[in-house]
Amino acid sequence: MDFAKVLGATDFTTVLGLVAGALTTIAYLPQLIKTWKSKSAEDLSWSMLITLCVGIVLWLIYGTYVHDLPVILANVVTLMLSSIILVLKLRYSRLKKTTVKL
Repeated sequence: MDFAKVLGATDFTTVLGLVAGALTTIAYLPQLIKTWKSKSAEDLSWSMLITLCVGIVLWLIYGTYVHDLPVILANVVTLMLSSIILVLKLRYSRLKKTTVKL
């Protein structure tokens, strides 16, 4: 079955983008859950998380500029998830420093 013909080329492209965006966004959930449950983000580097968040913001700006709904939606959710991981890393790093000082 040729989905491009059934949906129309533009609709197929949008659906493809939404599915791809959903899958790559969902990929952050296991890391978020693991970080939350373990109360540790030691294995995640600061430079990777910050670079990732900056890149996501740039993708979001790009998607907004070209009016690309899949890019916008995927990056809004991805930015929220990766920002939560970044905040947890900061929080758990501070808790560890406080605990070590005591």
